[in-house]
Amino acid sequence: MSRFRKPSIYKTPEELRAMVRPGLLTAQALDAVRAAIRPGITTGELDAIAERTIRDGGGVPNFQLVPGYRHTLCVSVNDEIVHGIPGHRVLEPGDIVSVDAGAEVDGWNGDSAFTVVVPGGDTATAAARQKLCDTTERSLWHGVAALAHAKHLHEVGAAVEDAIDETGEWGIVEDFTGHGIGRSMHEEPPVFNHRVRGAGPAVKPGLAVAIEPMVTAGTIDSSTDADEWTVRTLDGSDAAHWEHSVAVHAGGIWVLTAADGGAAALEPLGVTPVPVP
Repeated sequence: MSRFRKPSIYKTPEELRAMVRPGLLTAQALDAVRAAIRPGITTGELDAIAERTIRDGGGVPNFQLVPGYRHTLCVSVNDEIVHGIPGHRVLEPGDIVSVDAGAEVDGWNGDSAFTVVVPGGDTATAAARQKLCDTTERSLWHGVAALAHAKHLHEVGAAVEDAIDETGEWGIVEDFTGHGIGRSMHEEPPVFNHRVRGAGPAVKPGLAVAIEPMVTAGTIDSSTDADEWTVRTLDGSDAAHWEHSVAVHAGGIWVLTAADGGAAALEPLGVTPVPVP
């Protein structure tokens, strides 16, 4: 009688080293997209920029490996939370735009996302959207910083929640979570963006996770469009999404999808990232 062992969520040092290149390539693709965002560009044009960057860097857009999805990016605009499909949509001044991408290199994956407000448009609307963007980004980095000292993974979700203004102004999306990452883009364990019962897996060397808070300016309730991908808020409120892939190793943590390992954002929070050895 054979017995099957559940795959470990922890990578070897060699496997973590193999994840550095796809993380950096993912970051390069998103940097290229961010630089191109302006009023008048289409989401499809942004998708082409990301695909070219990843393929020129020797990688494969891992979103294209998801059954039924043929694009490099997810581009979610205004009330779209995640999984917006690139195409003919033209970005307008003042739009809030979340861009999610991933690269696979030699069978290993990176995954990251950012949100930006397109320059121009109504000043008050743009300011409110920028506050939402900044709040979500801050919560991401507090979650990453928590990972550096956490004993168990669910401490990350508590830190994300604590970093978000709890006046009732924001909603933390609960239907979608972060995740483990490695040979597959989405692996165990889930990484929650809010407090949950239990402690979660131990945080120890070999853990590689994508932390990705999704925050709304209103309800956390959502619906999926007829395209079966695009998820948007039920009340039409704006949404933001930030994500980084992070490795835990014997020397500390390293943000795989940031060129500096996350140093610029983490050091003000008292964490100095250490490169994967």
